[in-house]
Amino acid sequence: MSNITQYFNCRILQDHNLVWEDLWVRDGIIEDPRELFFKEKTSPQFRVDCNGLIISPGYLDIQLNGGFEVDFSSNVENVEDGVQKVSRGLLQYGVTSFCPTIVTSPDSVYKQVVPKIKTIEYEDGAGVLGVHLEGPFISTEKRGAHPVKYIKSMNGGYQSIIETYGDIKNVCIVTLAPELEQSAEVIKKLTEKNIAVSLGHSMANLMEAEKAVNQGAKLITHLFNAMLPFHHRDPGLVGLLTSHNISGKQIYYGLIADGIHTDPAAIRIAYKANPKGLILITDAIAAMGLKPGTYQLGQQCVTIKNSGAYLAGSNVLAGSIANMAQCVRFFQYASGASLEDVLEMATLHPALLLGVEKNKGTLDYGSDADFILLNDELYVQATYIAGKKVYEAPNLTTEKFLLPAAVSDN
Repeated sequence: MSNITQYFNCRILQDHNLVWEDLWVRDGIIEDPRELFFKEKTSPQFRVDCNGLIISPGYLDIQLNGGFEVDFSSNVENVEDGVQKVSRGLLQYGVTSFCPTIVTSPDSVYKQVVPKIKTIEYEDGAGVLGVHLEGPFISTEKRGAHPVKYIKSMNGGYQSIIETYGDIKNVCIVTLAPELEQSAEVIKKLTEKNIAVSLGHSMANLMEAEKAVNQGAKLITHLFNAMLPFHHRDPGLVGLLTSHNISGKQIYYGLIADGIHTDPAAIRIAYKANPKGLILITDAIAAMGLKPGTYQLGQQCVTIKNSGAYLAGSNVLAGSIANMAQCVRFFQYASGASLEDVLEMATLHPALLLGVEKNKGTLDYGSDADFILLNDELYVQATYIAGKKVYEAPNLTTEKFLLPAAVSDN
């Protein structure tokens, strides 16, 4: 019979609440203790005292451009090695699943890289949920750090997608601008293939955004960044958070809570307007986890300064260097949200978006035992993959949050 491990003296996140309960794990799966006691009449072989810590599902990062010197959009030759390196590095930040993200690139990059980034579960690293393709079908006016020479139209409809990306069987999210011609056909086709369409890097007004959601789009890429600013007569993509014209659909939106991309006041507005749709993302680049310097983001160079990532020689933000653990803590600090709400924004919400909530993002019975131990200040103490401890924190350090700096994101 397989070994059963009981984690006790802990608060676990279940049914939207932190409750004093034990967590039972067998063969990498979370078990119902009542089934074990009353039906199987068995007991645990191992017991782990959690010393009052919080057990949360592992974090899911659905927008990650790279980290630890690896850039997914330019690391063409050693794709698998790069993904695995990032996968292992993410464990210290409590991330147990992620979506490698490819920014606007030449067609050749997509065709070489995307087929090599497979959906996979690592024994000693965060699993890959699928590829997030951010561009090239975006607005030139709101391109942010995306190179203008590779931005494309969708005049050929869904055929434009195939010609640009090639094989998309490993893709789970595509970010596009809904105001582009033929977007309706593309959104419908991608949705039929169970690929989440995200609206971003866009000049779309609210009507165009609502139309895209009713056609199948269900995510907004890094809210407030690289889109029209909120205006009271036409709030643009931001207006989707409270729209009554999207057939009762839940709209999800990524938020970079790094203290630079989004002011705390804006964080609070988004949270109060649509708490169930908020998904914490990092949008981190190759410089995550490294010292200031110059790094690669796709076909361009990025300089790290003032705790932010900027296109070399400019004040244009180019992703972030924040990790998910930092974003979770900063969001809680900026929003005043409950621990339960904050944790679900990095776990349950991205799982619901991608339709993987039966296995990821929860501690429900039957789900994968990918979880993390946190203290009350939300510092990661340990990370588990399939019930196996793969990271344990050394002595902790505290951090001081910085106020946002003046930046441009086009």
